[in-house]
Amino acid sequence: MRAVVQRVSRASVAVEGEVIGQIGRGLLVLLAVGHDDDEAIARWCAQKLLGLRIFEDEAGKMNLDLTEVGGELLAISQFTLYGDCRKGRRPSFVAAGHPERASALVDVFVEEVRALGVGCQTGRFGAMMDVDLINHGPVTLLIDSDKTF
Repeated sequence: MRAVVQRVSRASVAVEGEVIGQIGRGLLVLLAVGHDDDEAIARWCAQKLLGLRIFEDEAGKMNLDLTEVGGELLAISQFTLYGDCRKGRRPSFVAAGHPERASALVDVFVEEVRALGVGCQTGRFGAMMDVDLINHGPVTLLIDSDKTF
């Protein structure tokens, strides 16, 4: 799995002009599933993200995780994170997981986040979505279960 994680003051996602998910302070996570990903990786990714100490403590240091600040998570599926732009001008998406499997693993990720006690909103898998956010910091991180970055 690959994730782009953004610390936000607020974020929302809309489909065809209708807001279907929104959060206040927390994390916006753009999430992609690769061919070899499984449920264990989806759970690992959820746990990793919730444990990231990227919120400021009273001294202004990034020392607190999402649960410690009572934040929420907005998960948006985005297969294009597996786009390979090294050759030519058109990205290749052959490394992205099959849509049915990817949808199921995004659901596992969301279920794990909720099981760990964090409020989690979502986009709509496979839909054209408009994502609105205020990146607080800005803080943006990349997570890759294959640890290529």
